[in-house]
Amino acid sequence: MITEATSFPMDISHYTFPKVQPHIDSWLRIYGKNILYWQGPQAELIVTEPKLLKEIMSVREISMGKPDVPLISNKIFGGGLAFSQGDKWAKQRKLATHTFNGEQLKNTLPATIEGVEMMLKRWKDAGTKEKEVYEEFLIVTSEVISRIMFGSSYEEGKKIFQKQEALIPLAAKKLYKTRIPGLGMIFKDKYDLETEKLVDGIRDHIMPMIRERETKTTSGDEDNSKTDYLGLLLKARDDIDASYKFSIQDIIDECRSFYIVGHGTVSILLTWVTLMLAIHTEWQEKAREEVQQVFGNQNPSSEGIARLKKMDMIINETLRLYPPGISTTRKVHKETRLGNLVLPPNLNIQIPALALHQEREIWGEDAHLFKPERFSKGIANIVKNNPGAFLPFGYGPRICVGANFAIIEAKIALAMILQRYRFSLSPNYVHAPVQRITLRPNFGVQIMFQAL
Repeated sequence: MITEATSFPMDISHYTFPKVQPHIDSWLRIYGKNILYWQGPQAELIVTEPKLLKEIMSVREISMGKPDVPLISNKIFGGGLAFSQGDKWAKQRKLATHTFNGEQLKNTLPATIEGVEMMLKRWKDAGTKEKEVYEEFLIVTSEVISRIMFGSSYEEGKKIFQKQEALIPLAAKKLYKTRIPGLGMIFKDKYDLETEKLVDGIRDHIMPMIRERETKTTSGDEDNSKTDYLGLLLKARDDIDASYKFSIQDIIDECRSFYIVGHGTVSILLTWVTLMLAIHTEWQEKAREEVQQVFGNQNPSSEGIARLKKMDMIINETLRLYPPGISTTRKVHKETRLGNLVLPPNLNIQIPALALHQEREIWGEDAHLFKPERFSKGIANIVKNNPGAFLPFGYGPRICVGANFAIIEAKIALAMILQRYRFSLSPNYVHAPVQRITLRPNFGVQIMFQAL
């Protein structure tokens, strides 16, 4: 069903759910709001009923439970934060939270501004009016996250991210394929072999950086790089009182997960917001006026970013229609009663965010339209009576730790673009959202820019 639905582009419509997840769309129409199905040997319950969603989100055992890692996901994420459990997860989460807290986010502002300035200089020097912004945003966000992760070694970090990005389409090809358990370790197809080659290449890039840091620490020749994410991971490994001891492989895996959180999500968010503003130019003008009022022609400041209320509305509405993560999955670890249902252990629960974000019963008959004003009173007002109505970054204790970072970086980049350019949709653009781990434009996003 997915192959058929994505074999041809769609008209420019924001009703993407039937296109991206046609199987779930069909099942909801036939069987109702809660559906039980099997992915090979694994039972999975899809839940969209508000009452059950509210219960799921209040049961800590469920909100903390992550499904077993599929083989292909393990190759991409390894044992990183996204799929880890227990003491290991707690330690990883603490480090990531420290990296993305309010004060640390202020420290990332210069790196973000510098990265965006480099991109805008490339645009000016090239002189061309049409840009494929998805590729442009991949470059700029990799530069920013490389500096945060590896400090002065960010050029080396970009090589790692290029290989990590190459893993995504390989994973997408195997996303819905189910093998007999265990056979994937014995019989490997060309995608398995290519994936292993990329994973080995990533390890070969990270290991020398780790060894160099260890040498500097031993010799006492440390520099400010110990405050970047790699430095924090190495410091945590040496914590003798920790409940979980990081291994070298843990550090490598966490670097790769950090890439997904800090790079992939931001570039996709920026891409979809730019598309929305290119289509809905009246909102582009409102956002530009707000940026001029707050910053004038100066670079964004941390204090001013919080005052961009219209941009908040635009970003939230874009996240509603084009969430980076289109589903949130949890695992039931022990028998749990949920409404009239009894959930057995080892059952996976899937909350299809994209379906809920475009549900007319929640958002009204205009649910498929781009209307940022629906967020004028904030997110809390919307989700108060509709748990599960807005889940672009997941929910509960395992909500995406880099959500605030993604939004702040997006606001900085958008503000700097709006200060310099007016833009519109290129006639070459083909609307084809597709799930490749995250929700991406299948053929990129071509935008026409006009300097102000």
